[in-house]
Formats: sequence, structure tokens, C-alpha cells
Amino acid sequence: MLNLALMLEGSAERLPNRDAVVLGDTRLSYAALNGAANQVANLLLESGIRPGDRVALSCPNLPHFPIVYYGILKAGAVVVPLNVLLKAGEIAYHLRDSGAKAYFCFEGTPELPMGAEGWQGFGSVPGCDHLFLITADLRSPSPIEGARTLGSALDGRSSRFETVVTEATDTAVILYTSGTTGQPKGAELTHANMVMNALSCWRLFGAVDDDVHLVTLPLFHSFGQTVQMNAGLYGGATLVLLPRFDAATALALMERERVTFFAGVPTMYWGLLQVGRERVVPAVPANLRMAISGGAALPVEILEQVEKVYGVRIREGYGLSETSPVASFNHPGRPAKPGSIGQPIWGVQMKLIDADGNEAPESEQGEIAIRGHNVMKGYHGRPDATAEVIRDGWFRTGDVAHRDEDGYYFIVDRAKDMIVRGGFNVYPREIEEVLMTHPDVSLAAVVGVPHESHGEEVKAFVIRDPGSRLTEGELVDWCRERMAGYKYPRLVEFRDELPMTSTGKILKRKLRDEA
Repeated sequence: MLNLALMLEGSAERLPNRDAVVLGDTRLSYAALNGAANQVANLLLESGIRPGDRVALSCPNLPHFPIVYYGILKAGAVVVPLNVLLKAGEIAYHLRDSGAKAYFCFEGTPELPMGAEGWQGFGSVPGCDHLFLITADLRSPSPIEGARTLGSALDGRSSRFETVVTEATDTAVILYTSGTTGQPKGAELTHANMVMNALSCWRLFGAVDDDVHLVTLPLFHSFGQTVQMNAGLYGGATLVLLPRFDAATALALMERERVTFFAGVPTMYWGLLQVGRERVVPAVPANLRMAISGGAALPVEILEQVEKVYGVRIREGYGLSETSPVASFNHPGRPAKPGSIGQPIWGVQMKLIDADGNEAPESEQGEIAIRGHNVMKGYHGRPDATAEVIRDGWFRTGDVAHRDEDGYYFIVDRAKDMIVRGGFNVYPREIEEVLMTHPDVSLAAVVGVPHESHGEEVKAFVIRDPGSRLTEGELVDWCRERMAGYKYPRLVEFRDELPMTSTGKILKRKLRDEA
């Protein structure tokens, strides 16, 4: 028997009175969090949900997320976390594709306008017979017919529950990919996938009982879900939730709650830098012992500036939804190499392969392939798509990298983001790294745009530092002096902001479409 919910249950038995989750003035102990999850499990079983049924969850970083998440797992069902920014049609697609039997949906606020969109999506999906609205006021009546608020649905239910027996190979979570090359696909992750990855993270980070995590990564995403929620709660940490990232608020919470652990994507660290530069004496979170980055390549310039401004060294890792997600990391106790995603974690193997699937020569670039306890069971209902990416047990990531003599991997770029200009391969990340060293460039994203004679042209979207008067021509000339003729961007567009996903990744697809 193995159930991901044991990550919470073990700590609730060991540390019942310790704060598990904090949001503003709300503080839930481990015992309270586990008891509320037991109520959700009782609710699901009494509603006819059976082991193996899929249950969808749309919720920002609120205490309700882990309550419902672990409640679904305790009932033996499969959690289908959904991005809170999805629209009605997108939600309906995910509910249909996963075959969800029930749906827990956040009601929405002016800052996080979900709610109504989610309810509309629910109404168009046969077989999804139960809608539970997660409301701020637990006593408020349901605003739509046929739905129950979570508060009213849990009222009077027992906070005791015996977790349903599940096997290590049973699906625990279905995480949907972003769908950059078509409709999103649901990666089926087993209890063993998720438990082993969380345990690996807990061991890797040298976690201690009194760790305090600032959780601003969305919990519906694999990064925050495994690295902070599952690993953190297993280790007895306190999770300080921030529903929407704001750099100034994040810094204030780090100081107030004496945060020891922060995980973010590169744009979050970029945001912290902007706040830090505005202060005469930046607030250095004295208790912060571990800062990690993932989700996208971290520009070396940002890594070095964060260390300079805040005195904190960021350790970078790498993974995908299909790998639960962590596959490699700059391990503590070993040198952290700027620009590297580190080495494979315990129990995971990585190699570089060519277009034919053969291992690439030692000195050459290749596509990262991964094998280990973290690789998904497959894409839900898509055996052909699964067979395309998993061959002989190796998962093909689509990320191009090279490896140094010490076994450290360095991402070159996504294979699908590569620009082919006049027959030459151009990797956007390489261009972005150079652009970030310009004193007036705050953030940059590079994409390929159609060109009549070259096939594609290199275009840079740039945010300038406040007060900068840098012109497009000046930046192009500066790049020409530092890059090969086929690489440097001929096109530059300055913007006040760049489009980003809910996890803080720059939406290059949107930039390409606009261009």
C-alpha cells in the first residue's frame, strides 16, 4: 500500500500542533489540516466517488488547496489540478478529457476572477455530477443551482477517516501540460512517482522540522506541488501561502514569518531584484537558508545580481510535469555552477541523444532523455502520444543541452524554440543571456519571426531599466559587436511588460503570434 496522502498523515501524527499552513492571520495546525482533509474524503465517498475516479480541483494558494488535494487522495481518487486562469471552454475540455466525476472550484475574487468561468465549464460536461464551490465565506449559500459550497458540504462530517488502500503504481495525480504544441495532455503520475520525488527533494534540500516555506508558486503546478507542498508537509515544515506573487509582499512575508526556504521561477527573482534596487538598504531575509529556481532557464545575470543584492545563492534545478517534476539539481555539498541545471537526483538517470535516439557524443549537444522513478505512467488516454515520448523507458524531454566533464548539464534551449535563420541554428537562450548583460536591459525574451529570404529572423522583446533611453538601433549595434552575424537580433521591440503564464514563465508562443 502506498498513498501520497501519507505525506500529510505522518506529520499530523508526529507534529499535530505545529502550524502546517499560514495565510494572513489564518494558521492551520497539522492536526486541523489532516482532519479537514478527512472530511473531504468522507464527503467524496458519501457522494459516490470511488477509488480511481478523477476529481478536478481549481484553487489558488489557499488552505483549501491542500485540504481538498489530500482529501481526494485519501478517498483513493485521482487529483486533477487545474490552472485557475483557464476559461470556461478550457475547463470543460480538461473535465471531459480527464473524465472527472466531481469538481472543486474556487468562487473567485476581483483579483483572481475565476468562479463563473469554472461553473460554466462544469455545466457542459456529462458525467461530472458534483460541483463544490470553494468560497471565502464558508456559510454562504451556493450561488448556482445544483452546486454546494465546500463549507456546507463538510458541515457535520467526521474528521476521522481511514485512508483507502492504493498501490504504488496507481495514478495519484494527472497534471496537464501547457499544450504548446496542441491540446493539453494529462500526465498520469503514480503514487510512487510523487512520493519518491517529494522524498528525494526533502533529502536533497537538507530539510529540517522548523523550515518555513514561502509558497508563491501555484500549487496546481508540479513545481510548487512536489517541491514545497508534498516535500514540505512530509518534513513538518510550515507553508506560508501567497496566492498571487508580488515581490514587495513576498519580501515582507519572508521577514515577518522568518522564512527559511523560497522556490521561484526566474521572473520572480527578477521581480525581487526590482524591489531590492529601489531600497537604499535591501531587506536581506536573514533566515533564508535555501533559494531554488526552476520552471525555466535562469539567466546567469539574474543569479549573480540576486546574490549581490540579497546575499543569497540560488541553486537551479530542472524538471517537467512528466517527471514529477524534479530530475536534476545543483546538489548542496557540491559546487553550484552558474547556468547549470546540475546533476541527476538520486534514482534518476539522464543522457543526451540525437534525432535518431542514439546517445550523442560526449562533446556534442543533444536532447535530454530521462529514466527513473520520476517518469510518468503515460499521457491519460493517449497511448500514441505516450509512445512518441517514452521509448525503452527513456522519456524524451524536447530540451537541448550539453554536459561538462563533471557531469553537470547546461540547457541550450527548447528544441521547439530553436530559430533557423538562413540555415543556421540560433538558440534564443544564448541571445537572452547576452542581452541581460547590457546595463539598460532589465528582462529580455527572444523569438523567431517569419522572414521572406532567411526563413526566420531573430527578434528581441525587451524591458528597459527605469529611466533608460536606450534605442532599438543602439541595442542592435551593441548586439552586433558581441554576437556572430547570423545570431544577433535585427529586430527589437521595447515593452513595459512581457506576457507570462500563471507560473511566471514568459509566453514566447504569444510573442511569436503577435509578431
